[in-house]
Amino acid sequence: MSSDYPRRVAFDLEHIVDLALFARIVDARSFSEAARRTGIAKSAVSRRIALLEKRLGVQLLRRSTRALDVTSDGARFYEHCVKVLEAARAAEDAVSGSGVRMRGVVRISAPVTFSQMYLAAAVAKFQLEHPAVDVQLTTNDRFVDAVAGEFDLVVRVTRLEDGSFVAKRLASDRLVVAGSPAYLAARGRPLRAEDLVHHQCLHYTLVDAAAEWRFRGSDRKPVALARGAFSANNGTVLKEAMLAGLGLAVLPSFMVASEVRAGRAELVLEGLRRAEIGIYAVVSNARGLPLRVRTLIEHLQRHFADPDWRIPPAPATVRKRTTSRRA
Repeated sequence: MSSDYPRRVAFDLEHIVDLALFARIVDARSFSEAARRTGIAKSAVSRRIALLEKRLGVQLLRRSTRALDVTSDGARFYEHCVKVLEAARAAEDAVSGSGVRMRGVVRISAPVTFSQMYLAAAVAKFQLEHPAVDVQLTTNDRFVDAVAGEFDLVVRVTRLEDGSFVAKRLASDRLVVAGSPAYLAARGRPLRAEDLVHHQCLHYTLVDAAAEWRFRGSDRKPVALARGAFSANNGTVLKEAMLAGLGLAVLPSFMVASEVRAGRAELVLEGLRRAEIGIYAVVSNARGLPLRVRTLIEHLQRHFADPDWRIPPAPATVRKRTTSRRA
C-alpha cells in the first residue's frame, strides 16, 4: 500500500458530516426539517453550521424569522458539497452493484386508482427482483408534498408546474371526456364546448371545476357548465357514476381505455380536449438518491414504457353525429 494513503483520509471525518448536514439544510430550506430528517437536535444542527461558517470564515446561510436564504458563498459551497456526496454515493453503488443486494425501505405515495389498476403490479414485480427492499405504498388522492420528506417518492398524475422538486416521467397520458352509450343516446353528443351547458358534468371534488373542465367557446370566453348532480373525491367512483349514465366525466385515459374498447363508454369532444398529462415519480432532490429508489424509478419507467391505455382517435363518423339534444 502506498505510504501516502493516510494523507488521503486525513481530512476530518466530522467535516464530511458537516458537508452532508449543510446540503440537507439547503435542500430542505429549513433547519427544523433538516434536523427531523437527520435525527439530530435542531440546536445541534445550528451549532454545527455556526462552527462550519466560523471555520470557513464566510456566511453560508442568511437566517430570519420568516425565511432561510443561501448566500453566494453558500451556493458555491453547496455545489462542492453535492459533488462530494455524489462521489460517496457512487462508491457505495459500485459496491452494491458488485454483488451486495440492495436493501432498505422505499416509501411511496400514489393516487388510489392508479395504484389499484397499475402501480401495485409494477411494484410487486420490482420486489420479486429485489426481495431485500421493503416497499411501503400509501395511497391517497389528495396532494402530497414531495419536498416534506415523508416519502422517498410521490407518484403524480398531472401537468407539473411547480419547480421545487425533481420529476421523472414514467408515462404519458391524456385527459378525455367520456360518457356511457345510454347517456349519450338519451342526451345527445356534445360537439362544441358550448354544448356542455345542456349536459350533466360530473365533478371530481379534489380539483377546481373550472380547471377540470378547461374548455373555451368560440367567442374565447369561459364556457358555462351544467353542474352534475353527482360529485366524488375518487376517480374510480366518478368513473362508475359515468358508466351508470349519470353524466359526462373528465378522466385520464388509463381509467377508461378498457371500457371504451369494450363499448361500455364513449369519448366525446376529442377535437377540443387533448390535454396531455404525465405520470411522474417526484422526489425532493435527485442528488444523493439511494440506489434502491433510483432503481425503482428506472424499473417503473421501463414497465410503463408502452402502456396499454392508449386510445386511438374516434372515427370521423362518430365525431360528426348530431349535437346535444336539449334536456
